Amino acid sequence: MLDVSRDEFEALVSDGLDTLAEEMLDKLDNVIFLVEDRPEDGSDTLGLYEGFSLAEREAYGFGEEPDRITLFRLNLLEHCDDHEHLVEEIRVTLVHEVAHFLGLSEERIHELGWG
Repeated sequence: MLDVSRDEFEALVSDGLDTLAEEMLDKLDNVIFLVEDRPEDGSDTLGLYEGFSLAEREAYGFGEEPDRITLFRLNLLEHCDDHEHLVEEIRVTLVHEVAHFLGLSEERIHELGWG
C-alpha cells in the first residue's frame, strides 16, 4: 500500500478539485469535501456523496446541513499502484461524486466515462 500521510492526501484532494471543470465547480452549492480513512460499513468504496442532488433540490430547504462528498484515504491508497495512479484516481473519484451531486445516476456516469 502507498504511504501517504493524511495531510499529503488532503493536499492531493485539494489539487484534484482545482483540476475540475469550472462548469462543474460553479454548480456546487452547500457542499463540503471530507477525507476519512474508511467507510463505516468497511466496504472498499473510494468515495461517497451524501445529500440532496440538484435534481432533488426542490425538497432542499433553508438551513439544510451541507451535502458531503467523502473520499476514503486508505481505500484509495490500497487501490493505487503508485503516486501518479493515486492522483488520477482521486480526480476520477471527485468527478464521480460531483456527478452524483449533479443528479446523474451510476449508469449515466459510466456512459459518460466519468467513473
